[in-house]
Amino acid sequence: MAALMVSPAAAQDRDSQPSSLAAASSVPESADQDGSSGNIVVTGTRIVRPNNRSAAPILTTTAAEIAAQGATTIEEVLNRLPQVQVNSEQNFSDSEGRQRIKLRSLGYERTLMLIDGLRIGLPNSVDVGIIPNALVERIDVLTGGASSVYGSDAVAGVVNFILKKNFTGVRIDGNYSFFNHNNRRSAVTDAAARAGFNAPLGMKNDGGRADISVAAGADLFGGSVNISGFADYRQSSLVRLRDRSNAVCEVITSSRTSPLACSRASYTPAGTIIPQAGPNAGTQYVNNPNGNGTFIPINSGGAGSSANPYDDWAFQRPFHRVNAGGFLTAQLDDHVELYSNILWYRDKSYNTQLNRVLSYSALGTTPYQVNCDNPFLSASQGQTLCGANAGVAGQFAPLDVRYRFDSQPLVRQEYINAGYRITAGLRGRVLDNVWSYDVAGMLSRAQLDTIDEPFASATKVNRSLNVVNVNGRPTCRSVVDGSDPACVPFNAFAPFNNDSALNNYLYGGATGGIAKRIPRLLQFVGTVSGDLGKYGVTSPFAEQGIAIAVGAEYRDEMDRTDYNEIFRQNNSSGANSRVTQNILEGNVEIQAPLVERQSWTKLLQLNGGYRLSKYNRLDDKFGTWKIEGIWSPIEDITFRASINKSQAAPGVGAAANASNISYNRGFYADPCAPQVNASNPNGPRVAPSWSPQQCARTGLATNLYNSATLICPDDRCTVREGGFALRPETAYGKTFGVVLRPRFVRGLTVSVDRWLIDLQDQLEFFNPLDWINGCLATGNDYYCRGIKRNADGTLSSPTTGSPATGWVSRGSTNGYKSKSHGWDFQGQYNVGLGSVGSLDMSFNGTLMTLVGSQGAPDITPRDCTGYFGSGCGESMPTWAHQFRTTWTAPGRVASVSLNWRHRSAMPMTVYAPASTGIPALPEADKRDAYPGIKAYDWFDLALTFDINKRMTFRLAANNIFDRDPPIVPDSRSRIGLLRGNTIMGYDLLGRQLVAGVSLRL
Repeated sequence: MAALMVSPAAAQDRDSQPSSLAAASSVPESADQDGSSGNIVVTGTRIVRPNNRSAAPILTTTAAEIAAQGATTIEEVLNRLPQVQVNSEQNFSDSEGRQRIKLRSLGYERTLMLIDGLRIGLPNSVDVGIIPNALVERIDVLTGGASSVYGSDAVAGVVNFILKKNFTGVRIDGNYSFFNHNNRRSAVTDAAARAGFNAPLGMKNDGGRADISVAAGADLFGGSVNISGFADYRQSSLVRLRDRSNAVCEVITSSRTSPLACSRASYTPAGTIIPQAGPNAGTQYVNNPNGNGTFIPINSGGAGSSANPYDDWAFQRPFHRVNAGGFLTAQLDDHVELYSNILWYRDKSYNTQLNRVLSYSALGTTPYQVNCDNPFLSASQGQTLCGANAGVAGQFAPLDVRYRFDSQPLVRQEYINAGYRITAGLRGRVLDNVWSYDVAGMLSRAQLDTIDEPFASATKVNRSLNVVNVNGRPTCRSVVDGSDPACVPFNAFAPFNNDSALNNYLYGGATGGIAKRIPRLLQFVGTVSGDLGKYGVTSPFAEQGIAIAVGAEYRDEMDRTDYNEIFRQNNSSGANSRVTQNILEGNVEIQAPLVERQSWTKLLQLNGGYRLSKYNRLDDKFGTWKIEGIWSPIEDITFRASINKSQAAPGVGAAANASNISYNRGFYADPCAPQVNASNPNGPRVAPSWSPQQCARTGLATNLYNSATLICPDDRCTVREGGFALRPETAYGKTFGVVLRPRFVRGLTVSVDRWLIDLQDQLEFFNPLDWINGCLATGNDYYCRGIKRNADGTLSSPTTGSPATGWVSRGSTNGYKSKSHGWDFQGQYNVGLGSVGSLDMSFNGTLMTLVGSQGAPDITPRDCTGYFGSGCGESMPTWAHQFRTTWTAPGRVASVSLNWRHRSAMPMTVYAPASTGIPALPEADKRDAYPGIKAYDWFDLALTFDINKRMTFRLAANNIFDRDPPIVPDSRSRIGLLRGNTIMGYDLLGRQLVAGVSLRL
C-alpha cells in the first residue's frame, strides 16, 4: 500500500476537466505518476518500479484538498494533519515569516522537506513559501526516519511536495478569504475594562487574503518537449491583537486564584518620566493626563496614564509574496530525458510596532539629560527632577523618557525572504529498459533580511530635551549654538504630544539595522536502479525479481550572515560570518519480493537500505540503514513493519557557532533575586517563587537568597554563547501496522500503525532559562553545568574578555534522549449512490502515547503527552483527528464536503502527576480557573461546482461555528511565542470564509 490519502480527492492529470472533491475509488497500491510524463515519483525510496509498495505509512494530501480548504499558505494545509505540531509563522508576531514544518513534536531540524525528491534548501533555513499552492499536485508525508534514502535530517520524517508539471494550455486559479468573527465578552474583556482598555465587541470582517496564480504550458516538437511556467501572487491583510476581544491585552495572573489582569506598558501616551537621581530615582511617573503640569504614578488613573504594550502588534502579519518559475522536459531520445525547473520567490512581511522614544537603557547605559531651566518643565515637575536646582541654568537632571506617540504612524519591523531554486537532470532507461538512471543537480540560495524598526538616537533625544526660551519661544539649544539647526524641541512633560515636526526630526531619515542571512545549498544526486528479475534473480515463489538502487550524493552548504553598520551601532554587536560544510554520501537499497500471488500468501517482501555519510566538520563517518517487510497472507490484509536508523548531523551554522565563544547581555533575570511583581510592576519586588533550597542548586549561598545584590542591570544577566562540541544525533524508528481492505466491503480501506521514534544524543538549543529551570527543578549537573555564578552569587559579568564566571550558557549542545511514540489510524470509504452520485469518507487520526525527553541518564524521563507549559512547551494533544465526508454529484459537476477536526484536552504541566516525570513546578504556578485547555472541535464546509467545462467555482467556510481559541493566561511567559493569550494549534482568528475560481483555457 503506497499511501493512504488524507484527502478523499483524486489528483487530476492535465486532460481531466472535473475538479470537484470527488474521492479516488480506492487507495492506490502502485506508484503515483508525476503528471502524465510517466516518471515515477515514490516517496521513501529511490527504486524505480511501477508497483512499488511502501512498508511505512505515507499520508497524501491532494491538490483538491488544498483547493477546498482555500489555504493561502502551504503551512496552513499541513497544520491540519494530526502528525504535525502546529505552527503559524504568519500569526507569530516575533517570527521571520518563514514557513516550516515540524513532525511528531521533534523540531523543524528533524523534518526533511523535499520538492520532487530533492531538498528544498539548507536545513533550518527552508521556507516552504517558495511553493505555490496552485502548482502542488500532492503532498506526501512520510513519518518516521528516512535517512538511509535521503540523508541527514530525515529523523522525524519527510515532507515531499510533488509539483504539477507537463501540462498544456492556460490555467488561472484565484482565491479570496476573510475572517468573519464575533468578538464576545470574556474574562479578557473584563480584565481590559479594569485596566481602562477598550475591547472590540460584535461582528467583525477582516484579515483578507488573496491568492492568484497563472500557469501556462505547451507541448513542442510533436510532444517530445514540454515547457511550462507560472506566476503567483499572494497577500494577506493585517489583523492586530486588539482586533480580537480575547487578545485585546496580554492577560497575566499573580496567584492561582487571582482574576486576570492586563500587562501594562512602561511606555505611555501621556509620557513616562523616570528620574535617575535624587530621592525619586527609579520611580515611574507619567504626565498627568489632565495637563495640569504634574507627575502622577504610572497606571494610577486617567486615560493615557497606562497603556497596552501589544495592542498594535500583529495577530495576522501582513505579507506580500510573489512566486514564479518554469518547467522543462525534453525527450532527447528513447533513453534520455532532460528535465529542469526553476522556482523563485520573494516574500515581504512586517510586524507593526508602536511609535515611541525608546528608553535610554535600550540605546546604552547613559541616562538622558534635561536642563533644569527647560521652559516645558512646570515648577512641580522641575522640583521632582532637579530638586534644589529647579529653574537653574546650566544644571541638568538625568532621567529616562518613555514616550508613546499614538497619533503618529506606526513603525515596522520588516522581513524580506527571497530566493531561488534551480534543478536540472537527466533520466531514462537503458539496457532493454532493465536499468533506470537519474542524475540531478540542485542549487538553492536564499536571502533572509530582517530590518529592525528605526528609532531615535540618544543624541537627538538629548538635543530635543535641551530647550531654552528664545524671545518667548522654546528652542533647542543646538539651534541656538548652530550645532544642529534642524532640532525640534521635545515637550516630554505634557501628555499626548502629537508634534509631527518633532516626530520627523527624531525619526526622519532613520533606518533600522539590517541583519542579512544568505544560506546556500548545492546538491548533486545520482541513482541507478534496476530490476534483476530480467536476469533471473527472482524468488521461485515470486513474479518480480529483486530490485536494487545504488546512489551517490554530494552536498555543499554555506551560511553567511552580514550586518550593516546601523545594526552594529544599535545592538553593540554584529560580526559578519561565513561558514561552510560539505558532505559526501553513498547509499544502496534493495527490494526483494519473496512470495507473490500464491495460494498461501499473496505477498511477502523484504526491503533494505544503507547510507554512509562523511561530513568534513566531523571526525568520523556515520552510517544509517533501514529494514522493512510487507506480508499479505490474503488480499484483504497486509501487515507491514520497518525499523531504521536515522541520523542528523549538526547544521553548518550550529557546528561553526558551537566552537565560537562570545558574551553578551542577556534577556533573563536571576530567578533567585527579588522579582518584579507582574500585577504591580512599579511596586515593591516580591520574593522568588523558587525556594532557597532550589536556588542553592544553582550555586547560590543560602544567605544570598532574595538579596537585592543579585539583581542584574535592567534584569539582563550575562550570557555565554557557544562552547559545546557537537556530534550527530541518532534516532531509531520503528513502525508496525496492518492495512485492511475487506472484499466484502467494497471501497473500504483501514490502516492502523504503531510508530516509535527514539532519539539519542539529541541536538538541542538551550536558552539560559532552560539551564536555570532545569537546575532549579532537578538539581542535576546536566542542567546546573550551564550556570556559573560569581563569588558574590551574581550572574553578571563584563561582556568583554572571557569571564570565567558570572553567566549562563546559551547555544547548541548534545542532549540525552527524546522519544515520540504513538498510533496512526487512517481510513477511507468510497461508496457509489447510483443516480444520486457518490459518498466518500476519509479519516486521519493520531494517538500520542509518549512525547518527551530525558536530560541525562540519572534524570527521570518526562512524558509531555497531552500537557503544555513550562517543561514541555506546546507539546502534542493525546488525540487529534480530522474526518472528511464528501458527496459528489453524478458526472462530478458538484460536491459538498464536511470536515470535522478534533483535538483532545490539554492540562497545564503544573498539574501533571509525578509519574509523568515532568519537573515539579511551584504550587503558586497553578491557576484554578485556567488549569488547561478543554477538548476542541471544529467543522469546515466546502462546496465545489463546475460552471462549465472550463470554470470551477468553490466556496468554503472553515471553523463554521466561529469557535474562539482557548484563553491561556501568562502564555508568553510560560511558553513564549504568541502574545494573544493562547497557543498554536487552534483557529486563532475565528470563522474564515473563502471563495475561489479555476479557469482552464
